[in-house]
Amino acid sequence: MIRTIGSHRAVLGIGIVRISAAAFVVVLLLHTFAGRIAVGDDNPFDYFGYFTNQTSLLAALVLVATGSLSLRNQPAPQWLVNARGIVTAYLVVVAVIYNGLVPGTGTAPAWVSAVLHMVFPMFVLLDWVLIGDRAALQWRTLWIVLPYPLAWLGVVLIRGATDGWVPYGFLLPERGVLSLTGYSTALLLTLLAAGAVVWVSSRSRGIFLRRSLSDSLDAGSHPER
Repeated sequence: MIRTIGSHRAVLGIGIVRISAAAFVVVLLLHTFAGRIAVGDDNPFDYFGYFTNQTSLLAALVLVATGSLSLRNQPAPQWLVNARGIVTAYLVVVAVIYNGLVPGTGTAPAWVSAVLHMVFPMFVLLDWVLIGDRAALQWRTLWIVLPYPLAWLGVVLIRGATDGWVPYGFLLPERGVLSLTGYSTALLLTLLAAGAVVWVSSRSRGIFLRRSLSDSLDAGSHPER
């Protein structure tokens, strides 16, 4: 069991902040979708086909789960720590790709894009790095960041080839097989790189609710992690 150093008030505060941030993002996603419905764009498969919207929703669910455990002052099980690491890596990629590759291409209002592509990813990353109520992630599990994006890519490429809808221009089928293969490979490599950063930072004790020194030393003594 991971032991952390922090007052009961701090644990409660962190739980409340996590759940509040998650609730805000869920409401924001639903509000934005309602706005699209109002103008006749009511296809949920299009709206939630965006990697940003999917991963933001997943991250919000993970925050609710971890925040609820914080309110009960209970440690997170390893599967939830893994899920937290996965969604953190995803949102790092969302921020990097949107702000570096496709800035300003979304249809949402500018402030919504700013929240989903900058503010929320930064919040989730800081929550991961600064709060130490999580076990170190084993290196042999780094591959778990890939199945979900692979499934997402598969669905997007199939939709692009059938009904012509893709969430991002660089995945348009008319770009050709070589271009699609290159962008898909680059995306997966970026995910692995982001995952590696998250896995490395899982070894830190954190600043708030710091993991006990004995747990950190134990995590560092296993080279396979």
